[in-house]
Order: sequence, then structure tokens, then C-alpha cells
Amino acid sequence: MNWREHKKRLLKDSEFKKEYEAFEPEHKLASALIRLRLAKGLTQEQLAKLLNTKQESITRLESGGSLPSLSTVRKVANALDAEVEINLRPRHHSVKDSLVARPS
Repeated sequence: MNWREHKKRLLKDSEFKKEYEAFEPEHKLASALIRLRLAKGLTQEQLAKLLNTKQESITRLESGGSLPSLSTVRKVANALDAEVEINLRPRHHSVKDSLVARPS
């Protein structure tokens, strides 16, 4: 069984799915960091040198186990010639939310 099949099975468990989804922002950030670093042709060690930090710090960022500070994300984005974009949106939309006037 490969990882995708295993993940699909695990996500059938509602408790597991809830916990997995709770870490979605960390996983998305980690995936983006890895993709950008690889697209630049950099190793973790090379990126660490650009940021004046240790390779282990890059490993932690890319593991997705925790959310780094915004200033850290900005430094990494700058080193990878990327932009930081942050979105906040309501979890659930109601009819009332859609009727609220938006500033022009």
C-alpha cells in the first residue's frame, strides 16, 4: 500500500480527519517552502547559509510540525525571491454574511 492509499483510509476516521485538517496551514506552508527551494535548485544547507542559520532550522521549517513566525516566513520568502500572501476568511458563510455591504 502506498502513502496515498494509506492516507485515504486514515481520513475515513472522522477524528483523524479533524486532526489532520487542523494542521493544513503548516503542511501547505512546508510544501510551498520545499517547492520554492527546489525550484531555485537549493539544498537545505544552501538556503540555511543564505539565511545565516543552520540546516536543521530549514529541516524544521520544511517538516510542517510547527508554524514559524511571520518574520521568519518573510526572510525565507525573500531568500527564495517569493512573495508572502496571507488570507483570512470566514470558516462558514451565512446568508447574512453575503448581505453585508463591502467597501468599494
